Amino acid sequence: MFKSRHAAKPARVDEVAGQRAHRPDYQLVLYMGLLMLIGLVIIYAIGPQRANVLNQVNGTTAYTDTYFVLKQLVSLGLAVVAFFITSKLLPFSLLKKHAQSILLVGLGLCALLVVTGNILHLSIALDTGGAYRWFSLGPLGSLQPAEFLKFGVLLYLAVFLAARAKQGLLNNVEKTVIPAIAVALTSLFFVVVVQKDMGTGIALGSIIAAVLMVSGMSRKIGAKLIIGTVILGVIAVVAFPHRMERVTTFLQGDNQSSAQADDNSYHIRNAMIALGTGNMFGRGIGNSIQATGYLPEAINDSVFAIMGETFGFVGVCIILALFTMLLMRLLKIADHLPDMAMRLTVAGVFGWLVAHIVLNVASMIGVFPLTGITLPLVSFGGTSMIFITAALGLAFQLSKYTVHTVLTEEAAHESTSGRRGIRGTRLSGRRRI
Repeated sequence: MFKSRHAAKPARVDEVAGQRAHRPDYQLVLYMGLLMLIGLVIIYAIGPQRANVLNQVNGTTAYTDTYFVLKQLVSLGLAVVAFFITSKLLPFSLLKKHAQSILLVGLGLCALLVVTGNILHLSIALDTGGAYRWFSLGPLGSLQPAEFLKFGVLLYLAVFLAARAKQGLLNNVEKTVIPAIAVALTSLFFVVVVQKDMGTGIALGSIIAAVLMVSGMSRKIGAKLIIGTVILGVIAVVAFPHRMERVTTFLQGDNQSSAQADDNSYHIRNAMIALGTGNMFGRGIGNSIQATGYLPEAINDSVFAIMGETFGFVGVCIILALFTMLLMRLLKIADHLPDMAMRLTVAGVFGWLVAHIVLNVASMIGVFPLTGITLPLVSFGGTSMIFITAALGLAFQLSKYTVHTVLTEEAAHESTSGRRGIRGTRLSGRRRI
């Protein structure tokens, strides 16, 4: 028989899970792009005020009116490149194969930061309030190893737990639980203890928790891990006076003397003032008062308060709605991925973003102690934005392999009594969403 010259070409099959690729979830890109654009507008609006404050404090004229917006544009450009690389150029099969190596590089960078900063005190390690968290790259800016470590932990745990589930060893203490705990504790030690970065530590812990919960470990093991995490969290707070001070300030609220309030709660009071003066529709772009030097870290960690002052209650609600829709897309992608390693990876990305969004917003409105953590895709800065967009790029790549029926091969090897992971709808056929 002769074949028709117009016969359809066979669909491309992905080498990761034998799954046909389809159109990826472009809503993910839409929400990400809108949030990045809003962040750029805010940086453009308050950049001149921030530059003026720094020039006065440092007695210099080095910071121009366009200094911060130009740096943010560079960061956005690098973030777009990172998104393109993880969504188009680096197949998940390759990242899956080298997940352990990526984790080891992240741990190695954190160890190198300890050596160059805490031991040798070299200028390449930046000292920020007695802690070393960044490498100075000169005119190229800086690099925060903890962000690379987040990416490494996410990939490694997703691949490791998926492999153990396929072998029927997900709840095996010796072969699965202990190695996973060892990776988690080692990573958290570098971030929370050595780098003294509780905010980043909570975000890292959120990634680990999301991956573990979705993996389907038994409730008994999960309960023990939760109890252990709470105990270690309390120790991590009590062991460091500056963290105890923040918690004490938060618990006391308004029940402080005026002197204590001026000293301890200055940051949160000015954040609340910024949100309050925004009223319903905000003061307008370029009219922020708190950004003129009253609110610390107005351009990065406190940017949500500045957005409240600029755009008002309505504007903030729209921004939070965009974050919510972005998170919902991640959940939908994870819910319909047939491969467990893919599903756990997207779940980890979800946990990553949730931690940043919730901690940043909650600390600015006074329902959580202050933590130095950025608002994803919006705050000024490079490393955090680059790695978050890289993680979203990976989720975008995996969105090409979603199906309606989620029946995975590894499910047959898992303990059905302990499985509580994300499941998809039981529809006939394997159509894309």
